[in-house]
Amino acid sequence: MSYWLVSLPLLETKERTWNTLQQKTTYDNNWSINFKFDIPELRVGTLDSLMTLSDDLVKTNISLESVVGKIRRTIVDVCGSPASACAIDGVPVESYLTSFQWDEAKYPSRRSLQETVTKIQEDMVKLDDDLKVRVSEYNTVKTALQNVQRKTQGNLLVRDLNTIVKPEDIVDSENLETLMVVVPKYGHAEWLKCYESLTNFIVPRSSKVLMQDHDYMLCTVTMFRRIVDDFKQECRGKGFTVRDFSFSEEAMESQQAEFTELKSTAAAKIESLNDWCQSAFSEAFSSWIHICAVRLFTESILRYGLPPKFLAAVLKPGKAENKLRSALGTIFSSGGAKYWKSEGKEDVTIGYDGEYQPYVSFSISLD
Repeated sequence: MSYWLVSLPLLETKERTWNTLQQKTTYDNNWSINFKFDIPELRVGTLDSLMTLSDDLVKTNISLESVVGKIRRTIVDVCGSPASACAIDGVPVESYLTSFQWDEAKYPSRRSLQETVTKIQEDMVKLDDDLKVRVSEYNTVKTALQNVQRKTQGNLLVRDLNTIVKPEDIVDSENLETLMVVVPKYGHAEWLKCYESLTNFIVPRSSKVLMQDHDYMLCTVTMFRRIVDDFKQECRGKGFTVRDFSFSEEAMESQQAEFTELKSTAAAKIESLNDWCQSAFSEAFSSWIHICAVRLFTESILRYGLPPKFLAAVLKPGKAENKLRSALGTIFSSGGAKYWKSEGKEDVTIGYDGEYQPYVSFSISLD
């Protein structure tokens, strides 16, 4: 969902400006739903510092929006939480924006704008770095767990046979050895016809099917040890795969213990990541909207001059965006930018958002 943050030149007073905005855009035409956007009178500084800050704020806004998006995607796509989990201290993002209140305790209005922006930038860099570390840690455990699962849940060409083969399935003596052969399903009939004659010294009727998956069957065959290599060579020529296997109860128990530990660790990591991301999202989103407020205030001072005389508002446009733009342009054209002109024309770089308007405006998306 897209919103417009606008700063409108006053039509005498804030109250009259607000009433006019409501009447023309909501009551008469239903083109938008409007909300007041609370920005205190911030510490301005010099014109040069404002011009420098204006350029910096565009980049900062993009950077913060990116961090917010990364955390949101991690919550939804990695942690599997619903989008509604992306909130600010329990307040949905839309409600937070439309009822925004400046956090005076965290960002004192007496502090210079550059100090406020720098603090937010530093906090966001730390959040972004922490997110990368936490996601990396989770992915490491997840990959290790997937590798173990692949051994126990992959197809019979790669699956760990210790989870399938039982001691009674094998013969392991001084002269005899049981091999595990992976046979394509379509070739099982051929296997039954030929396995006893692939070489000499095969124990007759020693093959049995231990397991099958979608594509393969795991078959046993017992033979004299001295012809194992010859048998493997003959199997390769027939398209049968002899798995290298040595039964070990210790290996099976060790693998099961590793799987259980990794599964528990992964569950703890994802829970920790989800909790951290929800807290981080709250901080990041709040910081982003504060940057939007600073940006709107800065552009308004550059556009309208001092002392601050403007109405900040959040507009949720309907389908008739062009009509809404036209109406705002008409209503506020006479009270628009009257500072920073060049050769009789307003400087269109101030408060610019795709198309020049006689008021400050830029869009933000909460999707």
